[in-house]
Amino acid sequence: MNTRPRIIFHVDVNSAFLSWESAWREEQKNKQALPAEDIDLRTIASAIGGDQKSRHGIILAKSTKAKEYGITTGEPLVSALKKCPNLVIVPPNFKIYTQYSAQLMKLLSDYTPSIFQFSIDEAFLDMTETCHLFGDPIKVANDIRERIYKELHFTVNVGISTNKLLAKMASDFKKPNLCHTLFPDEIETKMWPLPVDELFFVGRSALKKCNMLGIHTIGDLAKMNPAILKAHFGAKYAELILHYANGIDDDPVVPDEGPNKGYGNSVTLKRDVTDFETASQVLLAISETVGSRLRMAGVKCNCITVELKNADFITKSHQVTLSDSTNTTNVIYEASCHLLKEIWTYEPLRLLGIRTSKLDDNDFTQMSLFDNPKNEKQKKLDMAIDSIREKFGDNSIKRASFLSDNTICPHKVGK
Repeated sequence: MNTRPRIIFHVDVNSAFLSWESAWREEQKNKQALPAEDIDLRTIASAIGGDQKSRHGIILAKSTKAKEYGITTGEPLVSALKKCPNLVIVPPNFKIYTQYSAQLMKLLSDYTPSIFQFSIDEAFLDMTETCHLFGDPIKVANDIRERIYKELHFTVNVGISTNKLLAKMASDFKKPNLCHTLFPDEIETKMWPLPVDELFFVGRSALKKCNMLGIHTIGDLAKMNPAILKAHFGAKYAELILHYANGIDDDPVVPDEGPNKGYGNSVTLKRDVTDFETASQVLLAISETVGSRLRMAGVKCNCITVELKNADFITKSHQVTLSDSTNTTNVIYEASCHLLKEIWTYEPLRLLGIRTSKLDDNDFTQMSLFDNPKNEKQKKLDMAIDSIREKFGDNSIKRASFLSDNTICPHKVGK
């Protein structure tokens, strides 16, 4: 029986997209592929996101100097440029960011096999069985932080605790390039004084209810009568946030399971969407990305799920199982539109997403007398488009519907 106390790290890249863009540019300067005088984005007011010329899109990451102007992640470029007219905006390059993310995960695997990649720029490490091989937890965390900067040329914060929740909370303390602890005996002094909305899973809607109940800090929530919380939030959610406020989290660090069980993507919208035409354009952009990823992996999906989040951050999802597996963009798009019509009551949307699952790498397709001959043409068209974009870049070919100046999102979303 294991008697070691749990040691969990949470590693979080500081302003990931901007850090990775800067690291890549430094690498290109060393290769003389960029001018030596090219300015480090991390030293000026800069941001990753959208297109500076068209002023469309949202801020995905910002520098420390940009933050001093009050620029926040997720705000529209138009708003950010009003705060800082000289803001340098660089469009995202997700291919580069994915490569840096993979390098980070490879480096972290030198310390433990128990890694859960929480997102492209953060991961949990269960160091319980391996930390003693490298030193005490704080020393090991600092060694990891310094090694990442030396070898990969970007900075991270590392949170250290006995569970995932507290480790993640710790990594969000003062930034950048620092390590912080948040052990159970430090909760009262380090976590309880924080505003309640800094607690994981307490969003805007929950914050309003908390404030109505006189709950303003995490400590207020931790000491709240459970019966009152359940009456206002429901039993399940009330129990979750009450546990979190008291630092209780038994969730294990489960390593990734290897081969992808599904492909999907979502987009946070730069403005609330209330009409189906605009929502369907977003679904088309996501369908292009998801279809491309399926084809690149040489697989097809048998199940499609549409997810939405409204302005009150309430999430809904709806799925359909297909009669035949597919990786064709139009099939994914049409199924997604049908699902959205069935689930959406036209409340303002903040997020739309598509997930595909039940993957199949068999290229066999059941033929039918009723098959639409356009389907085969569409498959060939998708392959041709993939080939052109692979050779000349994602923006080399677009659907006409994405050429409008007021389009709500690019023709593809993410990678």
